Amino acid sequence: MTIRIVLADDHPVVAEGLRSLINAQGDMKVVALTGNGLDAVRSCLETKPDIVVMDQAMPEMNGTEAAEMLRRRRSSTRVVMLSIHSNAEHVQRALRAGASGYVPKTSAVNELVDAIRVVHAGRRYLSRALAGEFLERTMADARNGPLSVLSARERQVLKMLAEGNSVVRIAARLSLSRKTVETYRGRMMVKLGLDNLAGVIKFAIKQGVISLE
Repeated sequence: MTIRIVLADDHPVVAEGLRSLINAQGDMKVVALTGNGLDAVRSCLETKPDIVVMDQAMPEMNGTEAAEMLRRRRSSTRVVMLSIHSNAEHVQRALRAGASGYVPKTSAVNELVDAIRVVHAGRRYLSRALAGEFLERTMADARNGPLSVLSARERQVLKMLAEGNSVVRIAARLSLSRKTVETYRGRMMVKLGLDNLAGVIKFAIKQGVISLE
C-alpha cells in the first residue's frame, strides 16, 4: 500500500529535495506540494492524504495553526511537523495542535522517512535529538503544574468525583468514611480554587485527569 503524502514548505529548494526523498521510497508518493499552511489544509481536504509533512513556519497560516485546523476538519490525515526549532516548547505546541510527529529540519534527510512510517502506523514520532529534552520538560511541568499541590489521596478523590462518583461511593471504594472523603474533597477544592462540581470536572478534563472519550 502506498502512503499518500501532502508536502507543505515555503522554501522551493527544500520542498523539491524532500519530495525527491519521499518519492524515492517504494511505498510513498507526494500527491500535492504547497507553500503555505492554508493551501496545505485545502490540499488535504481535496486529496485526502494519509500524511501531511508540514513546515512549522509558513506564510498565511503556520504549520501549528494548520495542524489544529486539520484536527477539526480531517483528523484521519496525520501531521508530521518539520521545524527549524528544536526545543521542548515548540514540540509541545505542535503536539497540542494535533501533530503526530516532530522532526527538526536539520535531521529531516535522516529521519523524515522513518517518521512518516511510524506516524502512518498510528504511533507518535519524536526526533531522537529532541526526546530527552522533551521528556525532561514534560516531567518538570508535571512536578510544577496545578496537580502538584494535591496529595495522592486528593488527586484520587478529584479523579473519582470528575468521573461522576458520589462521596458515598468514593468512601466505599476507598474504604474511607464519608466524612474523610468530604475532608479530602474540601481541601482539594480549596487548593485548586474550585467551588462546584462543574469546575472540578472542567479542571480534570483540562489537566488530562479524565478524558471525554
